[in-house]
Amino acid sequence: MNFWEYLVNRHQQLLTDAYQHASAVFQCMVVATLLGVLIAVAGYRSEWAGNLATTTTATILTVPALALIGLLIPLVGLGVPPTVIALTLYGLLPVVRNAIVGLRGVDPTLVDAATGIGMSRPARLLRVELPLAWPPILTGIRVSTQMLMGIAAIAAYASGPGLGNVIFRGLASLGSANALNQVLAGTLGIIVLALLFDAAYVLIGRLTIPRGIRA
Repeated sequence: MNFWEYLVNRHQQLLTDAYQHASAVFQCMVVATLLGVLIAVAGYRSEWAGNLATTTTATILTVPALALIGLLIPLVGLGVPPTVIALTLYGLLPVVRNAIVGLRGVDPTLVDAATGIGMSRPARLLRVELPLAWPPILTGIRVSTQMLMGIAAIAAYASGPGLGNVIFRGLASLGSANALNQVLAGTLGIIVLALLFDAAYVLIGRLTIPRGIRA
């Protein structure tokens, strides 16, 4: 069958795999964002602490995804656990780096003004510094999401959820009638999901970032 016929016949399974893929990436990005911002908040005031956070998360990103997932299998088993851990770890670097840059870029006079009106440090952080650092943080989230879309496909090696299973099935049966269709469907599905996520982030940016800051 041709590619279109394959999509029509397998659309239900492909939609299920696409939903699982998007769900895994979204949930891991939520966790990575929370952890990344917390790490940045803990270290942005100190040069060595900020460099340590950035270097550590960058080192994690240099580990090949297949190797990391393979190392996690004996520890947490197959399926969702190694997928979640690996994706969360890989999603940290852009968030941590951009959050540190954003927090360090906040105008000190604004922080001093907030201090002058009696704001505590947590209040300054939540009401002044983090809102002003949000644009670069959002950029980091976008970059991380695009990376995780591709890395999530490798999670199929550990029986993880998502479109990687379609790609792996196609690669395992090269030469069969639908092998190329499976690889194409999985790959194009990931590309479409990445574009949809990025469009959503653009919309979030327009809704949450004042026009003056965007300019």
